[in-house]
Amino acid sequence: MAISVHSEPFVFERAGDTLRGHLARPAAADRVPGLLLIPDVFGLSPHYRDVAARFAAEGFATLVIDLYSREGAPNLPDMAAVFACIAALPDARVLADVDAAVRALAAHPAVRGDAVGITGYCLGGQYALMAACTVESLAACVSWYGMLRYAETNARKPASPLDLAPRLRCPYLGLFGGEDALIPGADVAALRAILTDAGKDFDIQTYAGAGHAFYNDTRPDAFRPAAAAAAFQRAVAFLHRHLA
Repeated sequence: MAISVHSEPFVFERAGDTLRGHLARPAAADRVPGLLLIPDVFGLSPHYRDVAARFAAEGFATLVIDLYSREGAPNLPDMAAVFACIAALPDARVLADVDAAVRALAAHPAVRGDAVGITGYCLGGQYALMAACTVESLAACVSWYGMLRYAETNARKPASPLDLAPRLRCPYLGLFGGEDALIPGADVAALRAILTDAGKDFDIQTYAGAGHAFYNDTRPDAFRPAAAAAAFQRAVAFLHRHLA
């Protein structure tokens, strides 16, 4: 039987700022696991509202955070603008916003506060892994083709995901495309080695023939239906296992 999904705006506060998001949750259920979803660099688009509904239909109250609540969504006409936007985002602010969103979601009356996970795509997948290394209350992390290495570190980007990986606090599932031009296979291998050496609970899956954004069905150039379906099934099973 299909689960009916209820969607609503979501507002929470951090350090005097009002931040926004979009919550999709099972309509008839009471106190279900929570899932914070971090979108890609383009922000809270209709695609990620739809993805949240997919996770909600699987039993998770899914909050999509708007990382651009303060300044509005960026204008990204080309890849140069995309990379400039990513470089300009201060990691400390983003991770503090994510921490506040996790707490706000856990406090929602429809959510089991002890069972909140995180997921994200592209830039959001990068921050999902970083949050799993720095946010105390997360119970699971699913990262979709999140970038792993910074070309250089600076005040805005003091530590890359690979730098933080030894501090992983919760079970982690990494989903990568075997033909991803933005994430070299060597970086994925480095992450696997770091997590293995640190004795962490993790699973990393690489899908042959899939590149970056292979789950995004609004992008025919990138979408790979078979890999997307297999990865989503694996993600849902992983989340049910660790948020049960």
